[in-house]
Amino acid sequence: MIRNQGKPITILLVDDDPDDRMLVRNGLSEYRLANNLQTVEDGEEMMDYLYHRGKYTDPVEYPRPGLILLDLNMPKKDGREALMEMKSDSSLRQIPVIILTTSKAEEDVFRSYDLGANSFITKPVTFGALVDLMKVLGTYWFEIVELPAVKVGD
Repeated sequence: MIRNQGKPITILLVDDDPDDRMLVRNGLSEYRLANNLQTVEDGEEMMDYLYHRGKYTDPVEYPRPGLILLDLNMPKKDGREALMEMKSDSSLRQIPVIILTTSKAEEDVFRSYDLGANSFITKPVTFGALVDLMKVLGTYWFEIVELPAVKVGD
């Protein structure tokens, strides 16, 4: 279980594809990560979640994420726009963001890092590879890396 100051952190998955959301959820479950996984379908919903707007007003039900898994190509506000908006806000920019996308375009890799992404990963095509990826992510981000503490009131 991924922890922050002794408490499990929330992972926010931002992806418009219901199959990909299910696969990531199942992949995390296979790795036995018992963290709270919240999902939203596009960049607009991500920003509503982060700012506790609309249906995400309850901070107990929708806690501040300790990590965001962000797809790039989505309707409404895409991942690039959401990442730029999020990283321009001093109250949100410390939340680590992992780009998890089907894109392999060098321009997307460069731009994602330029906008403040912490990692860029191309989605694996098989469930087994996704489970392996979740295991590596879990080990790196939650056992090795020191994540910033969630501020009181977030």
